[in-house]
Amino acid sequence: MIQALDLEFPEPRDSLSLISDETKEDYGDKRESDEEEFSLPPSPASDPASLITTIKSLLPHDELQQQQKAEKAFHEGWKEGPITFLPTYKYDVGKVGVFDSSEKRRCPSWCDRILYRTRTAKLAYDKKIQEREEAKRKDEELKARGIEGNSDDDVLFDYDPETDGADEGYDDYDELDDPGPEPVVTKEGFEDEILLESYAAHQRVLSSDHKPLVGVFSLKYDAIIPDLKARIHQEVVRELDRTENEGRPSITLVVDRSAGTETRDGSDFDGVDFGEVRYSTSIRRTITVANTGRVPATFNFADRPAAPGQPEGAFPSWLTVQFDRDPDKTVSGSSNKQYTIQPADVMTIEFVLKINDIDLVRDLNNGISNLDEILVVRVQDGRDHFLSIVGTWLPSAFGRSIDQLIRVPEGGVRGLQNQKLTSDHEVKWSAPRELFRLTEALEDLTERTLAEWEMTGHEVDKAPWQHNAGWPFTVISLPEMSSAGDESAYSDVCEAIDCDKSFDTAFPPGTTSFAKLETLSEVLLQFLRSLEDGIVTQEMSEQLEKGMAAQERSKQPKSTEEEKLWILEILSSAPNHNVSFILLTSMLSRITNEIVSASKKDEVVSARSSTDLPASPQVSVRRKTLSKIPDVARRQLIVRNYAATFAPVMFRGPGAGGKEKEKKQREERMARVLEIFLDESGQGSG
Repeated sequence: MIQALDLEFPEPRDSLSLISDETKEDYGDKRESDEEEFSLPPSPASDPASLITTIKSLLPHDELQQQQKAEKAFHEGWKEGPITFLPTYKYDVGKVGVFDSSEKRRCPSWCDRILYRTRTAKLAYDKKIQEREEAKRKDEELKARGIEGNSDDDVLFDYDPETDGADEGYDDYDELDDPGPEPVVTKEGFEDEILLESYAAHQRVLSSDHKPLVGVFSLKYDAIIPDLKARIHQEVVRELDRTENEGRPSITLVVDRSAGTETRDGSDFDGVDFGEVRYSTSIRRTITVANTGRVPATFNFADRPAAPGQPEGAFPSWLTVQFDRDPDKTVSGSSNKQYTIQPADVMTIEFVLKINDIDLVRDLNNGISNLDEILVVRVQDGRDHFLSIVGTWLPSAFGRSIDQLIRVPEGGVRGLQNQKLTSDHEVKWSAPRELFRLTEALEDLTERTLAEWEMTGHEVDKAPWQHNAGWPFTVISLPEMSSAGDESAYSDVCEAIDCDKSFDTAFPPGTTSFAKLETLSEVLLQFLRSLEDGIVTQEMSEQLEKGMAAQERSKQPKSTEEEKLWILEILSSAPNHNVSFILLTSMLSRITNEIVSASKKDEVVSARSSTDLPASPQVSVRRKTLSKIPDVARRQLIVRNYAATFAPVMFRGPGAGGKEKEKKQREERMARVLEIFLDESGQGSG
């Protein structure tokens, strides 16, 4: 009976030569006396009458080993320990060492066997079979090509009797050699060892005609579970950190997740997400700072690395931070304010995001900048916290050039779905559609406002245009009727421009035409101010200034009509700018006519003097009694104020720098250009 063990685990380590108990008794424990000369005992293998020699002479005739060598049975990597014991079958039951004494007289044999196989041995066998099949395939291919014979050219492989066949297994295998430790690589990649320590028969068992066998294996393997070891290590480190950190200040930042402040796309983003950000719209978010330690915690926001052209400090220019308590008293000259909170105490910080800077708006529209910042909350004697600030910019019509805006289709810039406006886009308008809509709405609202003032019976001497010759573009108005300064209305009008929606949707129900007019006037001025190239480009402005300067020195001044034609000729080099210029001046002229018609009664008008320009927002005024001057002078006052208000936002100059006197002269000349188109009397303001 053959017992086979298919072992998928590593093999033992130590080696041990074994012989049967009877053999050990035959040799005994012989000791040489001190007087006898020491000598090694003779090798049993060299004694023809020894048991070892007998067994070794019988094993070549063992049928199992012959079948293994012939690869007919148990040849797929199976192996057996060295047989150093007597055959285990057939014995007389109840007797020791007496083989079959019955009539059959059956020969003794090693009928009972223990075979074992390791994973390494199985893989080695599979590899040998694969190599054999590959060699056979190549041989068949050569034969198919007619390459065969015994000539030197046909020899494909050389044979070296010293090395070839060394690893074939049974040819050089000594059945009595003790096996050594065998390395085994497991499926998980661990390198272990397995060793057959003992392989013997129990000859003194008399209850059967078979003698039982025993095989003792030892296994050397890594008894550590890596995952468990790593988990325990992490727990120990965490416990040590907790003990160490109990004496250090510690804070926790909690971002408010109330309605309207959900994270983008439902993700687990743990910073401050402002969501969709529009031009000139304030968005507020709050965070809570909690002292989760056992000692007071003092913290501040560390300065950010300032990008070129950006202000230094802890926060970007578009973010305002407000704390719910006063800062600590710090050393004089310290730029960063510090705040201290006691254990278990909390404080609230509000972040306000608002994009008003036109340069930033332009960079956001062009994808040069983004609303993505990381604020560093620095805790004294504690660890830093990093707070991400993000927002998604919605493209705006503000901050663009006329060449870009004339390519915006109906639906506004939002309909472009973040596409960049380039010269490849088709030209849709002769002038920006936003400018068409604003000028048309302002003309209509001016007419309505003047009519409503008269119909509602308001006192004429209290009308805003009677006390402000620049109204509605310079607001010094009645608080109870005006929405100027209302951030919500202003930002909603800007949103209506970007989305190409009706301006009525930007105002709550019941808003007066008066309030709408002043808000739209403010938006128009900001829109003109934000144009990248202006209504009149810098190049055209320089040509106009040189011509005006030459005209001032000329002894033969041109008529108003001649000046108009000359100005239009210069503007005609850029047709879209020319149309935009005519559109604006036509609107201002019509509004002037409406206000002059409404101001013919006796009233006192506080107007800007002819020398006052909008270089400074706060301008001096002088009072005139319009009842004592003709209608022409009344109109000239309004024209002069409009020209002084619109010249800086319509004309692009060389920018900052230069002498103050030259700058003043340039502003007056540009205002004069507008007066030529607004003063229909043809007399100018003088």
